[in-house]
Amino acid sequence: MSFYSEKASKINVLYWSMFLLVGLLLNISLNVNAQQIDQPSEQPANSTVTEQLQQLRKEVVALNRDLFVLEEDLLFPSSTQVVVYLSMDVGTYFNLDAVELKIDDKIVTYHLYTEKQIQALFKGGVQKLHIDNLAQGEHQLSAFFIGKGPQDRDYKRAVSLTFTKTSEAKSLEISIIDSSVKQQPIFEAVEL
Repeated sequence: MSFYSEKASKINVLYWSMFLLVGLLLNISLNVNAQQIDQPSEQPANSTVTEQLQQLRKEVVALNRDLFVLEEDLLFPSSTQVVVYLSMDVGTYFNLDAVELKIDDKIVTYHLYTEKQIQALFKGGVQKLHIDNLAQGEHQLSAFFIGKGPQDRDYKRAVSLTFTKTSEAKSLEISIIDSSVKQQPIFEAVEL
C-alpha cells in the first residue's frame, strides 16, 4: 500500500468514526426531545440526559479538532512541510490588493484580499498564506505584491528568497513594512 493510500484510509476511518458519533449524538438529542414532550414533569431525569448530551457535544468538538490536526499531519508531514506566512506593518505607504506566490517558478497560490482581511493584518494578524510539501534541497520562493503605493499609484513589487529544505518543517514569512525614512513600502522574505 502506498504512503498516500495509507493516509487516505486513516482519514476515512476517522471520518466514519466522526460520522457515527454525530449520528449517536443526533439520536440521543431526538430521544431527549421526545421524552421532554411525553413527560414534561420529570426535571431531574431530563437534566442528566441534557448534561450527557452537552458532554457528547464537547467530545464531538474535541474529536473534530483532533481529526483536523491528524489530517494536516498526515497530508503535510514535517519532513516535507513548508509553510508561508504573510504579515503587514501599518500600511501607510501601501494598500495591499493581492499576493501571488511562486515556489520554484510554479504559481502555488494567489490571494485577493477583502477590506476585513487587510484590517486584520494591520492590527497585527498573521496569515497562513500557503502550506505545501517539498522535497529536501534548495528551493526558490517568489512573492508578488499588487496594490496601491504612495500617491495612489499602482504597485507591483516582488521579493524572492532562496531556502534549503531539510528534514525538519520549514516556516517562511513574507512581510510588508513601511519605511518612513524612504516613504516607501519595503517587502521582505525571511526564514523563521
